[in-house]
Amino acid sequence: MSNINRIVSKSRRQFLRNASVATIAATPIAALAESVIKFADGDGVTFADGSRPIVNDFPGKDDMILVHSRPPHLETQMKVFDNGLITPNENFFVRYHLADIPTSIDPDTYTINIKGLVNKQLALTLAELKEMDGVIEIVAVQQCAGNSRGYSSPRVFGAQLGNGAMGNAKFKGIPLKKVLELAGVKNGAKQVTFNGLDKPVLDTTPDFRKALDYDHVMTGEPMIVWEMNGEPLPFLNGYPIKLIVPGYYATYWVKHLSEIEVIDHIFNGFNAYFMTHAYRIPDNDCGCVELNSVPEKTRSITQLSVRSFITNVKSGDTLMVGKKTELKGIAFDGGSGIKSVEVSIDGGEHWLQTILSDDLGRFSFRGWMIAVTFEKKGRIQLMVRAVSHKGETQPIKATWDPNGYLRNAIEHTHVRIA
Repeated sequence: MSNINRIVSKSRRQFLRNASVATIAATPIAALAESVIKFADGDGVTFADGSRPIVNDFPGKDDMILVHSRPPHLETQMKVFDNGLITPNENFFVRYHLADIPTSIDPDTYTINIKGLVNKQLALTLAELKEMDGVIEIVAVQQCAGNSRGYSSPRVFGAQLGNGAMGNAKFKGIPLKKVLELAGVKNGAKQVTFNGLDKPVLDTTPDFRKALDYDHVMTGEPMIVWEMNGEPLPFLNGYPIKLIVPGYYATYWVKHLSEIEVIDHIFNGFNAYFMTHAYRIPDNDCGCVELNSVPEKTRSITQLSVRSFITNVKSGDTLMVGKKTELKGIAFDGGSGIKSVEVSIDGGEHWLQTILSDDLGRFSFRGWMIAVTFEKKGRIQLMVRAVSHKGETQPIKATWDPNGYLRNAIEHTHVRIA
């Protein structure tokens, strides 16, 4: 471990010893010399050589890339995705928007309140949720809308993320539809809003609240979950219950879910900021605009775009000429499922069909592999692209919007053949 990593680790351990189990606040990292660590316009912490610190002392997390300390923002290392389709809880990325997060929660007294346009307002405990009929399990990808934003060119505002703000897990819970049926929804329902326990520090900051169309909720896809990969939800991933919306970007996956309200209108007002102003893209076919321009009209982010990655080879690796080499990786989309994945080993001139792994469900990562042989030495560019069952494919070049959302361009991996 380098001297800088030791300083960072020691400083954070000292801080957390003086805090309760889940208290995450500003660490002494910022006090280090700017020549060693730099803050990019408040977007995150980066070492002077361009790398980012790896930390392992946030509660329930191990060897995560530090993006922010307050509020907690941790990214998964790409090598984790090469170890299987299910992302371990201890390596699953973390993203909060508001710095006043809960520091301790008693699951025995925790309740979720259902109110608004319902026949009967409810305050359900965790035990009551678990006892309801219709408990199910589902494997689903959770991906931040700003995943890969750090590769935007020109640079855009926001956390400069690599490709690790995503994960795939097996969740256990109850469809939200079942809970609303228990409360009895009145005629005229248009949207359902959600709130968690994380709060803004200042009254001038809007709360983080999200909304889904009532018709989407009644498909049975959005769920209230309490288990992740066979264990209680990690604290920093929403313990004891969270809303998951399979096929939708993570901005809708509300942690520490505490309040559900059925409304007869489109969610608006001060606390609807993260629906009406944030997490929106240009309202056109590509969801993009010309470089450095501002869209005239926007729409809310919803479904995941189709994506694929090579996981067992990274840029800068050296591979052997004349030797059969296995390439493998993952692909996913917003819920239609992956139809095919192709790989190019000559910079996109020719494409080879890969073999898909077992299907864990249409909302899950889908694994793929292919064995290739490199015929000559030199530097080459590996590329991978996926096609979903609904016909969506990845663009050769990344589109651009002012927030760096929904990046899904074909990935390029530069390697040397020797």
